[in-house]
Amino acid sequence: MGVNDCLLHLRSMYPSLRPAEQRVATEILKRPEETVHLSITELAKRAQVSDATVVKFCKRIGYKGFQELKIRLAQNVATKQETIYGAVEPGDSMAEIRDKVFTTNIQALHDTIRTLNAEDLQTAVQKFSAARQIHFYGLGASGLVAQDAQQKFMRIGLNCLAMADSHVQTTMAALLSDVDVAVAVSYSGETWEIVESLRTAKEAGAYTIAITNFPQSKVSRFADLLLLTSSEETIFRSGALASRLAALSTVDALFIGTALAQYDYSTACIDKTRQAVADRKH
Repeated sequence: MGVNDCLLHLRSMYPSLRPAEQRVATEILKRPEETVHLSITELAKRAQVSDATVVKFCKRIGYKGFQELKIRLAQNVATKQETIYGAVEPGDSMAEIRDKVFTTNIQALHDTIRTLNAEDLQTAVQKFSAARQIHFYGLGASGLVAQDAQQKFMRIGLNCLAMADSHVQTTMAALLSDVDVAVAVSYSGETWEIVESLRTAKEAGAYTIAITNFPQSKVSRFADLLLLTSSEETIFRSGALASRLAALSTVDALFIGTALAQYDYSTACIDKTRQAVADRKH
């Protein structure tokens, strides 16, 4: 299993679970320390499901059974630090808002480090280095991540393009080939415009990558490679900020890895672009 942290894995799988299975997941996420000591019948009773549903739930998220889930969960609980942030609520002072926002963002980065596979990053770097052109697809906050990626990779001489218009994304994706790379950025992995763009790119023959929080999402079906982030999105929590920072940091890692993979060329391009705007500084 790609994610060693049981709770992170469970959160990432949550949207793909059936309603009854989600009740089991919710119970575990709310009280992981207690779940370690429960029997399968006790957990089923708390989640208001049958024992069989708990068994099916364990297998659906990749474990052999309830016992393996408890072992993984116990390891998780034993090493997990006490959560020091909470949901931002009306009436919070500015100091409380500051602390909650910053600690939530920091936690998202820590969780993404544990989720994001270094070998997958290396594969993406190799594909970037050999690509004729790279497309980045994203909308909303994810669109900002795509634009940031374009700016970074252009500085090291890569032919890349970030598109915020969904029609442009799809039509340009249709013109890709097997020497190109398409990257979709989507926290939920369910934004249909992004799913459609990546599907079109894959059908055109391009190598496809998805930066997303959920491995069972729709966009993942059309990705040759998944780069998984980990952050929580909830109302009155800085999840929207945290997910963007996790994706931006993933792009940063890809950028540095690609720049180092073609170090001489990258540094030469950076020097040229720096010199081109040097006289514009005041």
